[in-house]
Amino acid sequence: MSSPFHTKAILILLLAVILGVSNAQLSVTFYDTTCPNAYSIVCTVIQQAAQTDVRIGAKLIRLHFHDCFVDGCDGSILLDNADGIVSEKDARPNNQSADGFPVVDDIKTALENECPGVVSCADILAFASEVSVTLAGGPTWEIQLGRRDSRTANQIGANNLPGPSETLESLTAKFNAVGLDTTDLVALSGGHTFGRAQCRTFSNRLNTSNPDPTLDATFLQTLRQGCAEGGDTRRFNLDPTTPDDFDNNYFTNLQNNRGLLQSDQELFSTTGAATSAIVNRFASSQDDFFSSFAQSMIKMGNISPLTGSNGEIRTDCRRVN
Repeated sequence: MSSPFHTKAILILLLAVILGVSNAQLSVTFYDTTCPNAYSIVCTVIQQAAQTDVRIGAKLIRLHFHDCFVDGCDGSILLDNADGIVSEKDARPNNQSADGFPVVDDIKTALENECPGVVSCADILAFASEVSVTLAGGPTWEIQLGRRDSRTANQIGANNLPGPSETLESLTAKFNAVGLDTTDLVALSGGHTFGRAQCRTFSNRLNTSNPDPTLDATFLQTLRQGCAEGGDTRRFNLDPTTPDDFDNNYFTNLQNNRGLLQSDQELFSTTGAATSAIVNRFASSQDDFFSSFAQSMIKMGNISPLTGSNGEIRTDCRRVN
C-alpha cells in the first residue's frame, strides 16, 4: 500500500505534468517552420500604419486586451455581425471606441499572402501588441503563440469589460476573475502611457458642483474647457507628458493626481490600497515597470486560448470560415 506521502508526491507530479501540458499549448516557436516571417510581416504593416496614425499602437493593444478579457484570447472581438454572431464591436466599451480593425485586416492579408491558413487572428493581436509597445520605446517579450480563433462572439461578456469609471474593488475583482493579480492590474493599466480617451469616458469627474477631489485642480480646468469646446468625443492624451511614448510617466502622473480616467487614479488615490505602493515602485523604476508589464502581457495572453483542434484559423478576421 502506498504511503500518504507517496500518494501526495504522485499527485504533485501529475499536477506538474498537467500544468506543463497546459503551458505548452502556446509556444514562442509555434510559427518558426510554418510562417517564419510572421513577426517581421506584422512589424512592417504596423510601421506603415503608424506613419499616418500615431495612435495605432494603442488601438491594437487595446483590441488584444478587450479580446482576452471576454472568453479568453480567441479573436472574438474582430468578428462583425452575421447570422448567429452578435458582434462585440457594438458592446458599450467598444462601440465608437475600439479601433484599428482595418490594420488587423491588412496584417491578415499580408500573412495570408505569405503563409495562407496558418496564422490566427487571435495571434495577430498578440503579435501586434508586442510590436506596438516595442515601436513606442517599451519592452519586448517572447510572444506565446498557437491560439486559434473562435467561431462565436460574446457581446454580453464584452459589456462587462473593465471600465473607465470603476472602483478599484471592481477592477480588482474583474482581473482576479481571469487569473490576473494586483500587480498585473497596475502593470497592464500602465498601457495607458500611450493613447487617447474621449471626454465621455471621464466627464463624470468634471462635475461643476462636485468634481473628483483626486483630480489636480489645474488639470481639471484644462479638461473642463477642452470638453466644453469639443464635446463628448473630444480626445485627450491618457499621458499628457509623453503621449505617444511607452514609458513610466503614466505612474508619475498618478502621483501628481493627473490620471485621466477614474480607473487610473483609483490605483494611487484609493485609501489603504496595495496598488499605491506598486504605482510608486513603477514610477521610481521604468525598468521594473517594463519587466512587470512584459510578464503581465504574457499572463494575459494565456487567458483561456483555443488550441489544438478547437476553433479555427480564420481566413478573414471579420467572419468565420
